[in-house]
Amino acid sequence: MRWLVLGIILFSLTFGSVAFAQMSSDRAAQDKVAQMRKTLAPYPGTTHLLPATLETTQWGWFNNAQPPVLEIKSGDTVVMETMMHSHNQVIPGKSIEELKKLRTDNPGRGPHTLTGPIFVKGAEPGDVLKVKILKIEPRSYAANFNIPGMFGQFPDKFPEGQVKYLYLDVDKKVTTFSPGIEVPVSPFPGTLGVARAEAGQYSSVPPGPYAGNLDIRDFKPGATLYVPVFVKGALLWTGDSHAGQGNGEVNLTAMESAFKEIVLNVSVVKGKKLDWPMIETPTQMITVGIDKDLNKALANVKVETAKFLSEQRKVTVSDAGNLMSKVSDCRISQVVNINKGIHCLNPKDTMATKSVDYPTAETATAFVTSVKDADLNKAMNEASYAMIELLQSKEKMTRLDAYGLASIAMDCRIGKMDESEKSVHCLIPKSLWLSKRA
Repeated sequence: MRWLVLGIILFSLTFGSVAFAQMSSDRAAQDKVAQMRKTLAPYPGTTHLLPATLETTQWGWFNNAQPPVLEIKSGDTVVMETMMHSHNQVIPGKSIEELKKLRTDNPGRGPHTLTGPIFVKGAEPGDVLKVKILKIEPRSYAANFNIPGMFGQFPDKFPEGQVKYLYLDVDKKVTTFSPGIEVPVSPFPGTLGVARAEAGQYSSVPPGPYAGNLDIRDFKPGATLYVPVFVKGALLWTGDSHAGQGNGEVNLTAMESAFKEIVLNVSVVKGKKLDWPMIETPTQMITVGIDKDLNKALANVKVETAKFLSEQRKVTVSDAGNLMSKVSDCRISQVVNINKGIHCLNPKDTMATKSVDYPTAETATAFVTSVKDADLNKAMNEASYAMIELLQSKEKMTRLDAYGLASIAMDCRIGKMDESEKSVHCLIPKSLWLSKRA
């Protein structure tokens, strides 16, 4: 018996030593990889390189139990790559039937390929993560497509499918959508966010307090996202890389691309209370409202905007709410990601007032459609669909081209925001047509 006990002790010591040695070896290997990802670069903090590989990306899901692919400190910079959708399977040459099969074969999974997650040391629940975009360099191509009868704002009205692959002229910052129509190239991450508090695997499609698939086109180089932290290390990821997008994104897709390079400076903000994401640009603070119902999304963004204006202008929340109609420029971010989004641009200059127009009919510079209704969902549906019909009748565009152009170039603004009456004003610049330029 004594020899048996001695043998067990020796086995345990040997096994424990081997296991400890293996753990130490794994940790040493991870540390070596981490060191090899650091590089000298003219950016704040330590600069890390994060390529997009099958090991550093996920397709359509995020899970806050997933081990991070990179650890950084507050104040560091990450130079990242992203992939096209479905682990680089949405590329020129793929048919719309093949793109549809990628979705039907993977129900519940989002189409986005997400690089990450990145663990930010020192980030704790209750903190705020500050993420500034320093630079974006997209690939040379993008795609806009309509999966037949499945997604988008009008799946029943568009049972046909179409995919358009677009060359991005990065030097001129334009792409040719169809002969005679050029659309500006203005890249931004459609998806950038942190892990939810809830455990488990979830789709990358719906945005929320954790940011994620916000689809706010103003979040471009020079802008900063502030987002609440829900888990230790925050767990940051990005993907769904856009070369440009309309406010509304009505056919579900923007100019879907990938980034050869997106440079993010990341830091932890302690002691700042934040319930929903905010975006800062050089001239504006952008508040966000999200819900499955646009009316509730509007109610949410009005609360967030009133809180911001109250703090910024040192007035009561009630007075700030009344001020919103004079200073806040509210747009419909997107209506196709399960949770719909509205964002309001608020000037940082406390003396500034709103200068945006809300036309109800065609102007010298824009095609316009406008609808008033107590239901913001109905107003948006009717105004955006009227624009698609207008492009077909006035510019002789095909149905699917009109749908696609509206998705990547239309600007849907919210005018009236009262309970009894709301208004949506959708505009497309005439300058997209070469023949209409002065």
